[in-house]
Amino acid sequence: MPHAFNFNVSPFDCLSAEQRRLVRDSVDIEFVPPDQVMLAAGASPEHLVVLIQGHVRQWEGDDLVATYGPDDCFDGRALVTGVASHRFVAASEVLAYRLPRDTVNTLITHNATFAALLFADLSKKLAALSAHHRQHELQSLTLARVDQAVLRPPQYVDAALDIVSVVRLFVGQRVTHVLVRGVGVAAPGAKRADGPADATAGGVADGVVTAPADGPANASAAADGTQHLGIFTTAGLQRAILHGRPLDQLPVGDLASHPLVCVAPDAPLFEALAVMIRHRVQRVVVRAPAGPGQAGRQAPGGPILGVLEQVDLLGFLSNHSTLVTRQILEATELAALAAPAAQITQVIGLLQRGGTKVGLIARLVQELNALLFERAWQLMAPPALVANSCLFVMGSEGRGEQLLKTDQDNGLILRDGYTPPADLAAICQRFSQALADFGYPECPGQIMLSNPEWRHEAADFGERVRRWLLMPSPDSLMSLAIFLDAHAVAGDATLLAQVRGEVFNLVTDNDALLARFAAAINAFEGGGGWWSRLFSLEDGPGLLDLKKAGSFPLVHGVRSLALAHRVQATGTVARLEALVAAGALEQGLATDLVDSLHFFMGLKLKLGLAALEAGQAPGGGIEVDRLSSLDRDLLKDTLAVVKRFKQLLRLRFHLDAL
Repeated sequence: MPHAFNFNVSPFDCLSAEQRRLVRDSVDIEFVPPDQVMLAAGASPEHLVVLIQGHVRQWEGDDLVATYGPDDCFDGRALVTGVASHRFVAASEVLAYRLPRDTVNTLITHNATFAALLFADLSKKLAALSAHHRQHELQSLTLARVDQAVLRPPQYVDAALDIVSVVRLFVGQRVTHVLVRGVGVAAPGAKRADGPADATAGGVADGVVTAPADGPANASAAADGTQHLGIFTTAGLQRAILHGRPLDQLPVGDLASHPLVCVAPDAPLFEALAVMIRHRVQRVVVRAPAGPGQAGRQAPGGPILGVLEQVDLLGFLSNHSTLVTRQILEATELAALAAPAAQITQVIGLLQRGGTKVGLIARLVQELNALLFERAWQLMAPPALVANSCLFVMGSEGRGEQLLKTDQDNGLILRDGYTPPADLAAICQRFSQALADFGYPECPGQIMLSNPEWRHEAADFGERVRRWLLMPSPDSLMSLAIFLDAHAVAGDATLLAQVRGEVFNLVTDNDALLARFAAAINAFEGGGGWWSRLFSLEDGPGLLDLKKAGSFPLVHGVRSLALAHRVQATGTVARLEALVAAGALEQGLATDLVDSLHFFMGLKLKLGLAALEAGQAPGGGIEVDRLSSLDRDLLKDTLAVVKRFKQLLRLRFHLDAL
């Protein structure tokens, strides 16, 4: 063949070596001039067409349905059903492979993933794709290095400090260990006077191994610069109590374990875990490299970077969120929250590359962000203010559909009759600024509690919500839509429930009001609409705003149906489930909408992470012609679902009459 068949694109990337040989042996090439019909509606196709060069348009009557380009294929569904339901016309000179029907049927019979990706519905395609990539689930974790895990900052004390003072430091700094300066070096092979009888060189003391002098370069006893350092942990408190001396007179240096066991920051995490298991310890010290070590890595010997605890390592390998959670809960000052805020994005990237479903990632991110916001609020707001208010988030954050950091959307409800502190405005301003410092940009529309319009007593907030509903304007309906997604993150959640209840108490069968609310699904159409722009060739596909084209009309359409049927759930998936249970939506369409939403979220996440890795800010536009053939295929399917849903909404809310 003059062109090598591309097996790196969907659905051919899932074929076995034998199946690829079958394709090579049976495929041929055809040339098609512009405007020629390659497959007519009602015809029975004999080949699966895979484009090499040129573009082909798919028509349903006079409506343009899709445009196919290089590496795209059509029409798999027609091969299975035996009849084409659309017309396929060459939009330019086309060079294409033709794969015979018998060959395709053989592949379908022997490869379920190929079959699903070729002609199945959206849900089955996504399920097959997930199964196809599941084998790579732990790859990102097994390649992780020590310096990618959470390292506990070193806390130093002098050997003469008494145990009571050390315990106070444990409580005040929320730490479980300290590094002790001025600890004597035990003679090689000698038993430790302060440890158990078997705590010899190479044994265990206080959870840190006293490594033999000939230990490996990446897990060695400290020899240079830290030879007078030991470690004392909470595990040593039992020995301190049994020591016999009053704890306020017992120097910590008498009980500190030494020498330290160190690992290099570039050592694989699994190797650090092996060291801990081999020596039966719970923590190792991470030291900067001093020179080449084993296998080309740098041997530890430089300054101490931190301490890696086994609980943190295991948490990293199993669920990184536990580490972020622990850092947030242990923060005693606002600055300490900067690190876990940054690590949330790292968690997202690792989970995404590991194959975790995007819905689960979003649910996890919602909990981590809520915990971060709550802790930040607790660190700057007086306890009385926290107890007599409700801090809430809105938008995708409130719905549990937020992934990478976007604009802040939050507000504050105060208990009726409570007198807030005089510096409430300053506290709220500091909170918004803190979130901005943590990477959550300020909302361009100032929908934040630093804006007095978004912090009120419950009664006043309820009155505002009633005005949004009963005296609708474009701005008030936007505010209502945002508020319907509100989710409490700190304080008294019943205050938010009270105000949200005002909406559902006043919703009646006012079709005109509901229609004006739902009409926002058409807000971004114009100039031929995004559907036509996506599939036209004259101006090229350009940038597609996935939020405007797909996720917003889907999310707001579901929000509108939920309001009409008094569904109080805030998440899109939960709303869809409630609508199906109420008989307000057909199960098949609801499933397609969930799959489409998660595809939009996953595609945006993948492109956003790629931008961050390239040192760029995630953009709102997607270059459709640079997507993989599989992503383009799934994008067409999901946008078709949104288009079908919008047609249903137009009928349900009589939007054409507006």
